Amino acid sequence: MGIHLPSMILHAKQVLKFQSRNQLHVPKGHIAVYVGEMKKTRFVVPISYLNHPCFLDLLGRAEEEFGFNHPMGGLTIPCDEDSFIDLTSRLHSC
Repeated sequence: MGIHLPSMILHAKQVLKFQSRNQLHVPKGHIAVYVGEMKKTRFVVPISYLNHPCFLDLLGRAEEEFGFNHPMGGLTIPCDEDSFIDLTSRLHSC
């Protein structure tokens, strides 16, 4: 018996994109973030992720790159989409 990591990542990616596409507003207890290097994709994640050290590292990088002037009008995370999905998949399983 093994863990099918690619299927878990695919599922997490589908859930995150589904949440982002089908909601014009951000539900209580969540935050919208924009992720990507060239093309920005909007994701909606639980605010509980903000307390995790790995996510705090991303927020620190966002602060260094953008300060308080985020080009998308919301929180912009300067990493590629696949890395962000991998991180949120790991946070979701904790």
